[in-house]
Amino acid sequence: MAITKETISGTNIICEIESSNINKTDFNTESKKLIVDFKTGAQYEYEGVPHEVYTRFRMAESQGSFFSKNIAKTYKYKKL
Repeated sequence: MAITKETISGTNIICEIESSNINKTDFNTESKKLIVDFKTGAQYEYEGVPHEVYTRFRMAESQGSFFSKNIAKTYKYKKL
């Protein structure tokens, strides 16, 4: 798994990810909201994700594994 493309647009960091579960993430550094696009087509928004956690997610050997262990059930989320 790896980040295949990263774009910074204003306060958003957008990463395209090669993963068995995740297609793309969009993190807003000001609002601390993380939007995750899954391979299933579902899209979820996670609130209050610290920038340092998102940085660790980006640098992880496996973004999918890091997401499952450190973000998925830790932060309040809603389906978009």
